[in-house]
Amino acid sequence: MKNRWNRREFLQKTSAATLAALAASAPIPSLLSGCKSKAIGQTDGTADTVILLWMAGGMAHTETFDPKRHTPFETGMEGNRVLSTFKPIPTVLDGIHFSEGLQSIGKVMDKGTLIRSYVAADMGHILHSRHQYHWHTCYEPPQTVAAPHLGAWIAKELGPKNPVIPAFIDIGQRFTVGEAEELKAFHTAGFLGNEFGPFFIPDPSQGLESVRPPVGMDAKRFERRNQLYNDLISNSPVGEFGSDYQKESLKRSMEQAYMLLNSPEAKAFNLSTEPKESYDIYNTGRFGLGCLLARRLTEQGARFISVTTEYEPFFGWDTHENGHTRLEKMKQMIDGPVAQLVKDLDKSGHLDRTMIILASEFSRDMMVEGRPDAKVLEQVNQPDILSDMKFYGMHRHFTDGGSVLMFGGGTKKGFVYGKTADERPCKTIENPIKIDGLHQTIYHALGIAPDTQYEIEKRPFYTTPDGKGKAVLDLLT
Repeated sequence: MKNRWNRREFLQKTSAATLAALAASAPIPSLLSGCKSKAIGQTDGTADTVILLWMAGGMAHTETFDPKRHTPFETGMEGNRVLSTFKPIPTVLDGIHFSEGLQSIGKVMDKGTLIRSYVAADMGHILHSRHQYHWHTCYEPPQTVAAPHLGAWIAKELGPKNPVIPAFIDIGQRFTVGEAEELKAFHTAGFLGNEFGPFFIPDPSQGLESVRPPVGMDAKRFERRNQLYNDLISNSPVGEFGSDYQKESLKRSMEQAYMLLNSPEAKAFNLSTEPKESYDIYNTGRFGLGCLLARRLTEQGARFISVTTEYEPFFGWDTHENGHTRLEKMKQMIDGPVAQLVKDLDKSGHLDRTMIILASEFSRDMMVEGRPDAKVLEQVNQPDILSDMKFYGMHRHFTDGGSVLMFGGGTKKGFVYGKTADERPCKTIENPIKIDGLHQTIYHALGIAPDTQYEIEKRPFYTTPDGKGKAVLDLLT
């Protein structure tokens, strides 16, 4: 078993990696002329834009997109009997069922691919922030350099579709709840530079506030703020230890924000202009409105957009208790907006070149913590006999199976990939796919070469560890 990093060690190591990236002071040529070549069979890409719908906190596959035998709650029942707490319902695909509450998404699966064999990494003691770091960067923490987010790689390699719209936009993530510092560790462009990092919109209902100066700030005062920002860069650790490239990257990120501030495209951030009928479908909360904003930004030429249900310990998908009742609410939050996003982009013609991905860091199970052949320290007080409804649901962290949805951008339509066992442990038994394969599949669809790399600390740093990730071409047309 690998080292059991705790949160403090994780933060110490990731913070050190960030400082190491600054101290490395990578010269401009090495960052701007990374090695990459078009592989045999590599195309120019079938996708231009990626939308990541992030189910933060651990979405149980057996309670969502891969239901098993339904077992109704009974006081005194054995926990090991429970495989799914929701009834299976048919989807538009023959013989394929989702769990109750996901009817709308089920009706658009003829437009996408269902992966039922995602396997999360075995990193010892399970921490959400570590597995989320791994999913978003493809690298297991800690790293000696700050690993770039998936969106940052895409922003760097492809650049903005529309020079006014930030290439990497993150919707719904706040750093005032939960494990803020741990989440910040992977919401970054790392050594690629700030200009390729995320443009944050914590609350999509206030998206317009993200692209205009605060109330009462006139143009002259904003210019003074901009100058102060440049002065702060010069006097910060980046100014003292960072390379010229890193300093210029910070300045360019501010210039991009200023350009957006004065553009007509800024109206896309104003959800109040959306027709009421459409707005009401998406208005299930911050995530639903985030999907609406993602649609509007895609239509304006966004490159990569992440919309998150947001990770906060013991809330949302982090079902340490009341799993069944919690998921009823989570499904109400995502079902309508996700389906409508697919339908709207399909209707407007954008889905053909836009890849939508719905995923989570790992799955959940009633009895197994980790995976059957690599169990880890128990973190949930789950009794063998269920005496209370709060114990009914998937509470433990499960890494040996999981579901991912993919729509558009060259993914197959009405396709199911992989399989998990029908009895506990409901682990992957056909066509396992890990994060390096998933990332490389996304890069392949975008036309990004598999050997893309940059020299950092005198060694190559690839989009996937050691450049060994292989695209799963069976998922693509």
